[in-house]
Amino acid sequence: MRLLTMAFLALLFTVVGADAVEDIPPPFGFRWNDPAGKVEQVLVAAKARIVTREPKEKREVWTVEGLVQPGLKRTVFEFKEGFLIEVELHYEYDKWTIEHYNNRMGEIRRYFDGKFGTGKLVSRTRDSDSDVLQTLVGYQWIVGGTMLELFYFSAQREALVYRTITVTYKAM
Repeated sequence: MRLLTMAFLALLFTVVGADAVEDIPPPFGFRWNDPAGKVEQVLVAAKARIVTREPKEKREVWTVEGLVQPGLKRTVFEFKEGFLIEVELHYEYDKWTIEHYNNRMGEIRRYFDGKFGTGKLVSRTRDSDSDVLQTLVGYQWIVGGTMLELFYFSAQREALVYRTITVTYKAM
C-alpha cells in the first residue's frame, strides 16, 4: 500500500510539473507549427499585406504590414517546411523621444517578467566607434521549448535617428 501511495504521489508531481512548463505561444492567436496556409488566411482576413516572401536556408520568411497594433510597423513570420516557427514584431513610434522608448521597453519587460519569470539580460552595448552611435539592449525568456526575446535598437548620426523595439517569439 505504501509503495502504491508513493507511486501515485510521484505520478501526481510529474503531471503537475509537466503542466507548469508551458510554451510561450506566438502572438495573434496563432499556434506553433500552424501551416503557412492557415496563417495566410488569418492575415488576409485581418486585411494585412504580405509584402515579401523570401526563401532563406530551408525556411520561408514573410514580411507583413497592416496588422493593427499601436506602433507595430511590420511583422516577420518564419516557416520551416511550411510550418510556423517564429514571429518577430517590429515597433517604431514616430516622434518618440529616447525617454518614451526607455519607458515602453521597461513596461514590456516588466509584463514579460511577470508572466514568464525574470528575463535574462543578453545584450547591453553602446558603440560610438564611428560617426553613428548605436545602442542595443536585449532580454530573453526561455519557457518549455520556446524563447521570447525583447530588444531595443537605436542608431543616431547627428540629427538622423532610428529607433525600434522588437519582440521575437521562437519555437526551439
